[in-house]
Amino acid sequence: MATETIREQPLVVIAGPTASGKSNVAIEIAVACEGEIISADSRAIYKHFNIGTAKLSPAEQAEVPHWGLDLIEPNERYSVADFKLYAQQKIAEIRARGHVPILVGGTGLYVDAIIFDYQLGKPADLSYRGKLEAMSLPELYEYCKKSNISLPENYQNKRYVIRAIERQGVNSDKHTTPVKNTIIVGITTDKKILRQRIEMRAEHLFDLGVVEEAKNLGKLYGWDSEAMKGNIYPLLHRYLNGTMTLNEVKQKNVTLDWRLAKRQLTWLRRNQYITWLPVGQVKEYVLDRLAKSQQA
Repeated sequence: MATETIREQPLVVIAGPTASGKSNVAIEIAVACEGEIISADSRAIYKHFNIGTAKLSPAEQAEVPHWGLDLIEPNERYSVADFKLYAQQKIAEIRARGHVPILVGGTGLYVDAIIFDYQLGKPADLSYRGKLEAMSLPELYEYCKKSNISLPENYQNKRYVIRAIERQGVNSDKHTTPVKNTIIVGITTDKKILRQRIEMRAEHLFDLGVVEEAKNLGKLYGWDSEAMKGNIYPLLHRYLNGTMTLNEVKQKNVTLDWRLAKRQLTWLRRNQYITWLPVGQVKEYVLDRLAKSQQA
């Protein structure tokens, strides 16, 4: 009696800018196809940083298995090489269970490291890193400009800028086409609607208690912690020390997230293998592709 060959489930990739609805549609897809979600969000890797990073709520995470969240303590370092190793292990484990791995995120470098199988892990030159760390952010920006190095999404975080410089030349060793058995979808959103979604989410952070979260995290880890240098936390630090009003924080946070969304789109649109769809069409498209992959 012949043994039926079980096809390996495709890797589904759902990419898009912040606040575009990636997480919700990914959950819907995962529920429909026995999927498990891997977050590709460099803001969600820190433990205890929940509201200010717009991390999924415990209830949302409970709907389907989620990976890639709460990986490290706020003062620990985490590179794209670390993420690639972690994500590839999770993809293999999910497939071994017969489930569909769904990579979801707006951190373009994380997504590309998996899609194009970046060959990373080059040992850090500690002497060179020390020189970079001694430079100011404006000096690092100028260095990047002269060296034709693209700034990272979180360009206001010095550590991310330094890592972008350290990666120069490493990313050339990668596939020019996506790894096999991959379905890649990008969420396209009208600019006006995306801006409104960003504004609504920003306001929701305050309803959830982001000010109190920032105050507590600042006491626990210090405002110089790497995790405190991104997202809304530096703005809340200024509010708590009296140099910004709450309204100014809200407005500035929307502006920064809007800029982040535009940088994410600029990065993702360089990938010609992404199928761009409105969020309302993503689920049907992915489920159709999954069904056809099992029939082939």
